[in-house]
Amino acid sequence: MSKCCARKGLQNLTMADRFDCDNCKESLYGRKYIQSDDSPYCIPCYDSLFSNTCDECKELIGHDARELFYEDRHYHEHCFRCFRCDRSLADEPFTSQDDALLCNECYCNEFSSKCVACDKIVMPGTRKLEYAGSTWHEGCFICHSCEQPIGSKSFIPDKDEHYCVSCYEDKFAPRCTRCKKTLAKGGVTYREEPWHKECFVCTNCKTQLAGQHFTSRDDSPYCLKCFGSLYSKKCEACSKPITGFGGGKYISFEDRQWHQPCFTCSQCSVSLVGAGFFPNGEKILCRDCNSNL
Repeated sequence: MSKCCARKGLQNLTMADRFDCDNCKESLYGRKYIQSDDSPYCIPCYDSLFSNTCDECKELIGHDARELFYEDRHYHEHCFRCFRCDRSLADEPFTSQDDALLCNECYCNEFSSKCVACDKIVMPGTRKLEYAGSTWHEGCFICHSCEQPIGSKSFIPDKDEHYCVSCYEDKFAPRCTRCKKTLAKGGVTYREEPWHKECFVCTNCKTQLAGQHFTSRDDSPYCLKCFGSLYSKKCEACSKPITGFGGGKYISFEDRQWHQPCFTCSQCSVSLVGAGFFPNGEKILCRDCNSNL
């Protein structure tokens, strides 16, 4: 668009030299006009032919008015205003919501989340944290114990409070009966006390007992092998421990014990389980072998 200008007192023009509006054909002598695509137009014709219509007031935006446009929509400067508070948006940041123009303040009040910690608006574009349907400014989402920002680090919720992992473990996590350090996860329970898996070991050989069969003596845990070698009575026949674990049965006579499979005649090796037998010193004999003596 060329700038508006006027022609007055044209030189070397006679009445035969015409200078008319390209649209209405009226003379432009002594009048303001606008040149467009090498053709002159009077101001009313130019405005009616080339001016845009204001999207707000539906009137033409004249050649001498400041025109603003947004997404193929055109406005007078004084019509480009916030839909809610009527503030001018000519030199202000704004947002469009359902074709309505809103200043940032009105948009945030109506559509942005509020921080549950400080109750202030979380402005668009600012760093925020969202959890369980609530929103925080990044700096407002802090550990309930140490009051340090949690940011993108792991945290543990407890009711309406949030803790960084180290504070939660110090405050709530159980402590291992042996090493007294916190159990972050896993572990085993023995006699209603928590243990790290690696701390729950046989009192004698220190083998880990988690997931293994074990027994105890004087409240101390033992693997079956160590318990048998340390505390179990020995079989008279094979000299191996008699533990009774795993459903193993045994025979007891006076102060001597046998594994059930080991309880056989010392002479012929026939099983004496459920049968009569005869002690003969260190030996035990079946009825037939005893009769042959």
